Amino acid sequence: MKSAREALSPKLAIALTLYLASLFAANTLGLKLMPFFWGTQLSVAVFSFPIVFLMTDVVGEVYGKKAARLFVLAGFLSILLFLAYSAISFAMPWGERALWVKDSYNQVFGVSVRIAIASLLAFAIAEYQDVVSFFFFSKKWGKRHFWLRSNLSNVWSQFLDTVIFMFVAFAGIYSLKTILLIIIPWWLFKVIMGVFYTPLSYLGVYLMRKRYRKSV
Repeated sequence: MKSAREALSPKLAIALTLYLASLFAANTLGLKLMPFFWGTQLSVAVFSFPIVFLMTDVVGEVYGKKAARLFVLAGFLSILLFLAYSAISFAMPWGERALWVKDSYNQVFGVSVRIAIASLLAFAIAEYQDVVSFFFFSKKWGKRHFWLRSNLSNVWSQFLDTVIFMFVAFAGIYSLKTILLIIIPWWLFKVIMGVFYTPLSYLGVYLMRKRYRKSV
């Protein structure tokens, strides 16, 4: 386990930057949908959101469970703070010179309270479970098969994130059948992207451990 001094390393700061940037990219750029198979549609967040879960696995692998949980806490507080800033921004009056962008601004950033709560709740529960499941598999298999431990925890956590968000956000608005038809391709594609990003997670583990090995 690394010391408190090592925990402040530039590499960990870069990891946190990637984590938070991917999280905010998913929550903002994710408004855009793209066509998928059989008439379904997917959010472009599928490219950034898997990085969020993979980063907690990488950090947990090198720095331990406490560091991974701190990343989750940082993400949760960042979203909460972003929502607070959004509320303040919407409450402020519009200047006359900015009225040309008012409708677009409100449409893009005017996420309903229900959607915001769904996103925050899904993230907090799914990310926490990702850390728990990753270290469950680590306890079972040790440091072997990082790719398997990471992807198994990703399958479970991405499923939780998708199901919680969709039901909290859309229950009573869409039928159960419609919600399930959204959940299944969205979850599967996020899992596939997580598998696709596995070599990047190995690279992350290697780069972080490289400094650690030189310091002992």
